[in-house]
Amino acid sequence: QAQPVESGGGVVQAGDSLRLSCTTSERTFSSSSMAWFRLRPRNLRDFVAAISLSGREAYLSTSVVGRFNISRDNATKTWYLQMNDVRPEDTAVYHCVTSRTGYVGTNIREYNAWGQGTQVTVSS
Repeated sequence: QAQPVESGGGVVQAGDSLRLSCTTSERTFSSSSMAWFRLRPRNLRDFVAAISLSGREAYLSTSVVGRFNISRDNATKTWYLQMNDVRPEDTAVYHCVTSRTGYVGTNIREYNAWGQGTQVTVSS
């Protein structure tokens, strides 16, 4: 399975919005579910959101419900994490992970490929 690649991170102010993108090979995109995890300072790893292969099933962490949205675009073969009203505690390296088995959930061990991550820094 191809390694996904994230983009879209940067330095933003609290309350701002930004959109993270995750891309991979066409074959992997068409056969995998995916999720966003983030590594916060002090090596704290958090589940953020997950979406099924079809895009019809999604799960969001309680910490981001109402602020973030996860989606997939079949035309561009891209997964997105729309981040709205960001907060300083959202500061982290955001990773895209994929699952060839179609897993949709919070267990990182169910995903088989990690992206390199994209840094999001939120200033107060």
